[in-house]
Amino acid sequence: MTEFRADLLNGIALAYAGDAVYEVFVRDYLLSQGITKPGELQKTAVKFVSAKAQAFLISEMKKDDILTEEELVYFKRGRNAHSKTTAKNTDVVTYRISTGFEAIFGFNHLTHKHDRVAFLANYCLEKISEQI
Repeated sequence: MTEFRADLLNGIALAYAGDAVYEVFVRDYLLSQGITKPGELQKTAVKFVSAKAQAFLISEMKKDDILTEEELVYFKRGRNAHSKTTAKNTDVVTYRISTGFEAIFGFNHLTHKHDRVAFLANYCLEKISEQI
């Protein structure tokens, strides 16, 4: 059996995992805030997980210099990946930046850097919470 190597995955595969990982943190956070009605959960979750929100978060992470060199490599891998899916509610550039955002989470999760995932997720939750 071949050894699994997260570093060899393409950006779309990393983003696939990262999207799920980040969304779990968002859902946990929203429920911990007492938001339990399905409609309200969905409406609020979009403020955290939309491509526009994720692009904002990347700019904040870069401004605050919290991404490692390795994370920037995986951000670029995700951002530059070509996907057959298209953005529904945003422009292509923002959509691709959000794919890079998700790739960072996917890579850290798949390489078992769970403390780093939690740090980045909590940073993101705080940044978005300040905006709403």
